[in-house]
Amino acid sequence: MEADELLVLVAGGDQKAFEELYGLVSGPVFGLVRRVVRDPAQSEEVAQEVLLELWRSAARFDPGRGSALSWVLTLAHRRAVDRVRSARAAGERELRVARRANGPAFDHVTEEVEAGLEREWVRRCLERLTELQRQSVTLAYYDGYTYREVAERLSLPLGTVKTRMRDGLTRMRECMGGVA
Repeated sequence: MEADELLVLVAGGDQKAFEELYGLVSGPVFGLVRRVVRDPAQSEEVAQEVLLELWRSAARFDPGRGSALSWVLTLAHRRAVDRVRSARAAGERELRVARRANGPAFDHVTEEVEAGLEREWVRRCLERLTELQRQSVTLAYYDGYTYREVAERLSLPLGTVKTRMRDGLTRMRECMGGVA
């Protein structure tokens, strides 16, 4: 009997037909999987998964769309590619975890000291601004107002606030050594 006929019988639950179909397709399935997966043990496992899937999903085979062997080999190829992708993703995850584990430990004390020094640096640079620039920058960056809202709060034209902000931020950048 040919694979197409056997697969139709397998779809009906015929175990003898499955045994015969297994004998016909197990070699080509393993060969295809072995070429994709490369690892012999993994290839055996994937081939067994494919043959089990064949038993479970034989009813999905449509003889009008191609031969039984091409359908089975398509199942095998998809499963093999999935295994390779899964293994690659697992390897990449392990590598990321290893990199994080070997990275420098986060030092909270150092982080807080640096943040404190930066705040002091910013405070000193703010003191070097004119009172009008400091007001505008403080309202915008510390109090969260938009330029338009800063203009309204200070009863100034929007253009004036924008000029103060530009000049103030330029002076802050210069004071902080071009970091900002």
